[in-house]
Amino acid sequence: MENIITTERLIIRRYKKEDIQDLFEYLSDMEVVKYEPYKPLTFDETQKNLEWRIGTDEMLAVELKNSNKMIGNVYMGKRDFEALEIGYVFNRNYWGHGYAAESCRALIQQAFSNGIHRIYAECDPHNNRSWKLLETLGFQREAHFRKNVYFWKDENEKAIWKDTYVYARLNDNA
Repeated sequence: MENIITTERLIIRRYKKEDIQDLFEYLSDMEVVKYEPYKPLTFDETQKNLEWRIGTDEMLAVELKNSNKMIGNVYMGKRDFEALEIGYVFNRNYWGHGYAAESCRALIQQAFSNGIHRIYAECDPHNNRSWKLLETLGFQREAHFRKNVYFWKDENEKAIWKDTYVYARLNDNA
């Protein structure tokens, strides 16, 4: 995957050490990570996480062109059968401005032009913003798995089960 994709308002690029403060700003926000398989991160945890992000080409930083502020990320994980899994997490201060849609659209277009057959995403049915974005991007809901996953346990060490929606979009040109 190319290092930099530029859209009208955004630069989609690899992570760099200088992203630490912007990354901490959103990964430490409970509202932002509410549906993620991790709790809000401390600064030290964010530093370790950033090292991983710098070392992978599957996690891409999304930066505003006009201010060079890194406002979120898009994940494009390689899967079997010419497929990718897409995911996204954005700073809450930038929700509702179309940045997630703009960055995902550019990455989806690039992936399909590179011959990817299918892109899919999994999300919590309660995460309306996420699945509505997927539908806006042309994804179709393929599955609703009931209580198929848990990230946390309650005070009695009992799993807190969650449902999962699976969305996918096929490459129309393949």
